[in-house]
Amino acid sequence: MTKDLGSAREHYTKGDLRRATMADDPMQQFAKWLTEYSSLNRVDFNAMTVSTIGKDGYPHSRVVLLKGVEDNGFVFYTNYESDKGREMAAEPRVALTFFWPEMERQIRVEGLVEKIPEADSNAYFRERPRESQIGAWASPQSCEVDGENDLSDRYKAMVERFKSTNDIPRPPHWGGYIVRPKMIEFWQGRPSRLHDRFRYQLQADGVWSLHRLAP
Repeated sequence: MTKDLGSAREHYTKGDLRRATMADDPMQQFAKWLTEYSSLNRVDFNAMTVSTIGKDGYPHSRVVLLKGVEDNGFVFYTNYESDKGREMAAEPRVALTFFWPEMERQIRVEGLVEKIPEADSNAYFRERPRESQIGAWASPQSCEVDGENDLSDRYKAMVERFKSTNDIPRPPHWGGYIVRPKMIEFWQGRPSRLHDRFRYQLQADGVWSLHRLAP
C-alpha cells in the first residue's frame, strides 16, 4: 500500500534570506551559496536538474553535474547526440534546478543554452579519468541497446582501440554547454511556510533587477 505522504513535512529553521545581504549580481550570490554548500562535503554537491523542451512539447528533466560557474553562466558536459543534446539544439530555452535540503535551499535558473568553444571542451576532456574518456566513446547515449553485454562489448572495443595511446581524443559528439541565465531565483526555507524567495531578472540593458516574491 502506498505510504500516506500527506503528513510528511519538515519545519524549516536553518536560515533566512534578506535583501540587504544579497549580491547585486545573482552569479555572485550563487557562488556564495555554492561555496557554503560545498563546505558540507556532500556527495555530488554540484548536482543539478537540467530541464529541456522536447519535440512533443513536454519538459524533460534529468540530473547532471555542474562543472563550471562563469561570470555569465553555468557549464556542464554531455553527449551532443543524447536526447537533451538534440532537444537543446532544437530549442535553446532551458531550466536548471539546484536543491540543497541540508541547508533548506533551492535555486531555479532559466536561460538560453549554447555549446562552449571546442578548445574548452578539449581541455576538460583531457582532465577526465581514462575510464570516463573511453565511456564517452562507448556509450550511444539515449539510444536503445540490447542489454548490459552490448554496452560492455562497446566499452571493450574502445579499450582495444585506444590501448596504444595515453592521449584519447575527445569524441566529436561530446562536449560542453553553457546556460546563460535570464532569471535566477533563490529560495530559503522558513518557519510557518513563510519562505524567503527572491528573483533576479535580467533587463534589456543588461542590469539585473531583484524582487522578493511570496512563497
